[in-house]
Amino acid sequence: MAINLQSLPLNTNIMVPILSSFTVVIIIVILSKLHLKKTRNLLPSPPALPIIGNLHQLGPYLHRSFHSLSKNYGPILLLYLGSIPAIVISSAELAEQVMKTQDLTFSTRPPSSIANRLFYNCRDIAFASYGEHWRQMKRICVVHLLSVKMVQSFRSVIDEEASLLLSSIKEASPSPVNLSKMIMVLTNDIICRVALGRKYSLDDGFREMLKEASLLLGSFPMKDYIPRLSWVDKLSGLNARVRKNFEMVDGFLERVLEDHAVRREEDVDGGRGHHGEFVDFVDVLLSQNKNDGTSGGFRLDKDSIKALIWEMFAAGTDTIYITIEWILAELITHPSVMSKAQEEVRRVLGSSQSVTEEALNKMDYLKAVIREALRMHPPIPTLVPREAMNVTELEGYVIPKGTRVFINVWTISRDPMYWEKPEEFWPERFLNIKSADFKGQNFEFTPFGSGRRRCPGINFSTLTIECVLAKLLLAFDWEVPNDNKNEVHDMSEAFGINTQKKYNLLLKAKPYSFPSAK
Repeated sequence: MAINLQSLPLNTNIMVPILSSFTVVIIIVILSKLHLKKTRNLLPSPPALPIIGNLHQLGPYLHRSFHSLSKNYGPILLLYLGSIPAIVISSAELAEQVMKTQDLTFSTRPPSSIANRLFYNCRDIAFASYGEHWRQMKRICVVHLLSVKMVQSFRSVIDEEASLLLSSIKEASPSPVNLSKMIMVLTNDIICRVALGRKYSLDDGFREMLKEASLLLGSFPMKDYIPRLSWVDKLSGLNARVRKNFEMVDGFLERVLEDHAVRREEDVDGGRGHHGEFVDFVDVLLSQNKNDGTSGGFRLDKDSIKALIWEMFAAGTDTIYITIEWILAELITHPSVMSKAQEEVRRVLGSSQSVTEEALNKMDYLKAVIREALRMHPPIPTLVPREAMNVTELEGYVIPKGTRVFINVWTISRDPMYWEKPEEFWPERFLNIKSADFKGQNFEFTPFGSGRRRCPGINFSTLTIECVLAKLLLAFDWEVPNDNKNEVHDMSEAFGINTQKKYNLLLKAKPYSFPSAK
C-alpha cells in the first residue's frame, strides 16, 4: 500500500531538532571516516626498534643507506633516528616541494650538539636556526663577503696560488706527487688569503683539525638522538674529541683576530686590503662589528665573527678540495675525457698561464666535466638537514612540526628517471642540456642546495675549481704510477659529512710543452 506523505501528521517543533541531530550524526560519521582515512595514510617506514628506532639500518655512509631504503619504501620515507622522526626525500619533485614551494616551512635547522659547540652556539650560517640572526649573517655573507664583485677580486689570488702549485709539481717531476694533499694545501692557502688577508703556517695539525671537524659533524651523538644514552658520548670519547677540536679552532681564530686588531691600529687605511688587492673577510666582519649604521642596527659579536670565519674554512676547503680531487680521479679513470678536456683548455688558453673570465666562458667541455663530477660526487650528498617549523603536508602525508628532513641529492643525481646512463661518467650529457645550471633551479641537480638555505659560497667555489682545474690540465699530462693504480682508480668514499675520496691521488705529472711554430 502506498503511503501519502502529505497525510502524515508532521509536528515541525519535533522534526526540526530530530533532523538537526540526524545531520550532526551524519557529519560526525563523515569526518570520522575522513580522519580514519587520513591516519591510515601513514608515511612508508621500515620497522623500528625500541629506543634506537631505525639507527641499526644506517651504515657509515648515510646517503647510501638512505638510497637502499628508498628502493624499498619510495621517494619519501619516515625513519626514527632514536627518538627523532626524520623523513628522507629521494625525488626531484619532492625536493622542489621542500626547497622551493614550502621553503619557508623547512628553512630552519635541527639542533645539533656538535655543531653547537664547534660553531659557537650555531652563530654561523649553515647550522644556525632560521631567524633574525641567520638573516643578518646571510645578508653580510651575500652582500659583503661573497658578492659577484668581491669574488672577482679574488681571481688574482687564485691565479697566484695555483701557479705556485704548478711550480711545486714541476719541481717534483718525474717523481709521483700526492696531489690530494697538495690541492688541500692550495685550497687552505687561497681561503687564508681571501678570508684572513695573508697565509698562515698551516701544518699537518691544522689539516687534521679540519678533517676531524668533518668526521665529528658526520657522527651521531647519542645526546641528540637518544638523550637517555647521552652518557655513551662521554664513554666513547666523543665529548672529549669535540672539546679538543673546538679548543684548537678557537685558539687559531683568537690569533687571527689579534693579528688583525694590531694591523688595523698600525695601518693607515685601517688594516684594509693588506696586499692592496681586496678587503679580506675578517676586515669586513670587524667593520660590521662597529655597528656604524650600515648594517641595519645589527652588530656582530666576536663569537659570530669566529663562527663565520671557521665556516668559511671548513665548508670552503671541503667543497673545493673534494670536488677537484674527484674530477681528477674521474679524468684519470677516463682517458678519453681527459684528452678532450685538455685539448679544449690548451686550444683556448694557448701558452698563456692566466685563466681569465673570457677564457673560462669558452670552455664548455671543462664546465661539463665539473658538472658531471658534482652530479656523481656531490660534496654533501644529503645536504645539511632541515626541520619543519610547522605542521605541513607532502604528497598527502602529514609532516609534524619538528620533523627532520634529509634530501638525498646523491640518489636524485643518479636516478635513471632524470639521467641517461646515470652510473657512467659522461660529461657530454651536459653539453646537450640547456638547463645544466646547478645553482638551485633544476631540482634533479642541486649539489649546493636551493632556496634560502642554498650554499652562499657557490660562486667562489665554482671560480676556484674552474681556474685550478684549467691550470692543471694546461700544464701537465698525468699518469698513474704502476704500484698505485688500484687506489687511484678506487672510487670508494671516506667516512664523514662529505664524500671525500678514500684514497689519495698519487700521480706522475709530465710538463706539457706546446709544439714549436713552424
